[in-house]
Amino acid sequence: MTDDARKAIADVLALLDLELIEENIYRGVSPPGRLQRVFGGQVAGQALVAATRTVEPSRICHSLHAYFLRPGDPRIPILYEVDRSRDGRSFSVRRVVAIQNGKQIFILAASFQTPEQGYEHQFPMPDVPPPESLEDEIEVRRKDPGQIPELLREWLTQARPFEVRPVILDPPGDRPPRPPYNNIWFRAAGPVPAALTQALLAYASDSSLLSTSLLPHGKGIFSNLQVASLDHAMWFHRPFRFDDWLLYAQDSPSASGARGFNRGAIYLRDGTLVASVAQEGLIRPR
Repeated sequence: MTDDARKAIADVLALLDLELIEENIYRGVSPPGRLQRVFGGQVAGQALVAATRTVEPSRICHSLHAYFLRPGDPRIPILYEVDRSRDGRSFSVRRVVAIQNGKQIFILAASFQTPEQGYEHQFPMPDVPPPESLEDEIEVRRKDPGQIPELLREWLTQARPFEVRPVILDPPGDRPPRPPYNNIWFRAAGPVPAALTQALLAYASDSSLLSTSLLPHGKGIFSNLQVASLDHAMWFHRPFRFDDWLLYAQDSPSASGARGFNRGAIYLRDGTLVASVAQEGLIRPR
């Protein structure tokens, strides 16, 4: 890992360390230089941190469901208001509203559970090449920056908080159509505190999911489209850490009505399924 990558992951972890304004109200900021709107994974991760800080430490988030209501402005802070909806014997539920300029930009409901033992099964991990046999996404783009539009070149080649190794590396814009399956290995570029693993996974889960629904149509998120995440759901199945590679296996069963539906399964290297993701996004042709 490079020093720039280590700094990038440290910066993301700092973003997730929210400021407590008063009881049940937190404030988060965006990284400097962010263009146009707040990254959806950032607001989802920050909202989950806000919810988690109001729950007993022994209870772990097992699911979250969220809607993106308005684009966030990266130039101003985001306020997160937490409603302590319920605390039962085994489960706690929290509702979080993210606010900018007096308007809701994002809402999240999250459920937490005291760990229990019970029945277990899971789908097997897809049979894909190991990460060591694949190239790093940023390094490949830096080798041939001429394939990237000049306006996007600096953004798409700068250091990232995760090392990413796709099984198939697509260009950022138009590309040859292929089936809507996308397998990506990723790992954090530095140490991650245990208290932030779920929030960081929520952050990372929004990075490539929407583009999966564009694969059969030969498009990418930088094609001539209007794209935006509309909702986001995650289920955390098993404990995990960021000290090794994770596989993000993504597919898109359907696209219709200018919306693409996408699913993701996140596995440890040994094949353990640790989380599932679902998202619908706007994919409106211009």
